[in-house]
Amino acid sequence: MPEGFGHKILLMFWEKIMSFTFGRNVLLNSVGFDRLLDAFEQMNAGDGVSKAQGYPPYNIVKINERDYAIEIAVAGFRRDEIDITSEGNKLTVTGKFKAEPMGEYLHKGIANRDFRHEFTLAETVIVASADIENGLLLIKLQNVIPAEKLPRKIPIGGASGLIVEEEAREKIAA
Repeated sequence: MPEGFGHKILLMFWEKIMSFTFGRNVLLNSVGFDRLLDAFEQMNAGDGVSKAQGYPPYNIVKINERDYAIEIAVAGFRRDEIDITSEGNKLTVTGKFKAEPMGEYLHKGIANRDFRHEFTLAETVIVASADIENGLLLIKLQNVIPAEKLPRKIPIGGASGLIVEEEAREKIAA
């Protein structure tokens, strides 16, 4: 599949939805999807398609409902040549190849060039650890959902139900 192909399909899907008369009305019933809409607009402007990241190859693995991992093929890179930065909801992995050639190459088939990968993380995802194993950079992520964001039942009939629910939680915790 060509680089950026997934973005193109997503854009075609988005344009199709927005061409229907109900498309814009769906957005009127949505709350908190501003960043998603901004991402679609950026992709539509061409920013996302032109910056497809193909080198080095990587995998995103869902281990379970809480744990994820990003695997990046970094064969030939040393630990001090790789930088991992987490800022807000953006995870940036940069590799700057510094090694000197051992001699004259008769054949050079291993691509050792600088790279930069940017990943957008959900607000509840944190970077737990990073390590290099067998030529793969393993970045372990955890989806940590705060208690206030977990699903809860909202009683009908005022605030008294919430107080009872909070008291029950305190009794359980004690």
